Amino acid sequence: MRKFDGDTLLVATHNQGKLEEIQALLGPFGIAVTSAKAMNLPEPEETETTFVGNARIKAHAASQATGLPALADDSGIEIDGLDGAPGVYTADWAETPNGRDFVMAMTNTWDKLEKIDAPFPRTARFCCTFVLAWPDGHDEVFAGHMPGQIVWPMRGDQGHGYDPIFQPEGYDITFGEMDRWEKNKISHRADAFRKLVAAIER
Repeated sequence: MRKFDGDTLLVATHNQGKLEEIQALLGPFGIAVTSAKAMNLPEPEETETTFVGNARIKAHAASQATGLPALADDSGIEIDGLDGAPGVYTADWAETPNGRDFVMAMTNTWDKLEKIDAPFPRTARFCCTFVLAWPDGHDEVFAGHMPGQIVWPMRGDQGHGYDPIFQPEGYDITFGEMDRWEKNKISHRADAFRKLVAAIER
């Protein structure tokens, strides 16, 4: 595995919340973090059908444009009763002409499970894949998962996305009911980041 030995890392995101989360994770390593948004980079079209494919598109586009190593992630939820959907299309399921509506997305997701009478527990997993890319085209991949199940009705107002209907394995509360810092310790992104740490430890 190639180690990251630079002092500046570009995070290929225009999402301020995601940037702050990754900055906090990288803080202890003394790495300066900038973002695709701060460098006025366009958002490349995500045309792949896998998390790693879309993360690669974002990481390599940012690295090639700036000459800096770049970190990108792609994430979503896979529901077994829906043959792994929505997967890479997790955010797309929430799209409306007026922006993303995750209450609508969660309601439609549950309706789909009900329509096919999916068996209980309705197992699912959140997935996150980090790709760390270098200007020479090399990359390293770090994939994380958090298994659990889809529950109804929605519970909790913490987190974002599908968190209010996802109950992580080993817990009796949803991500939507969980303290943000507790969730960040066990989440799919935390799992992927633990693997990424091996590539950035000084």
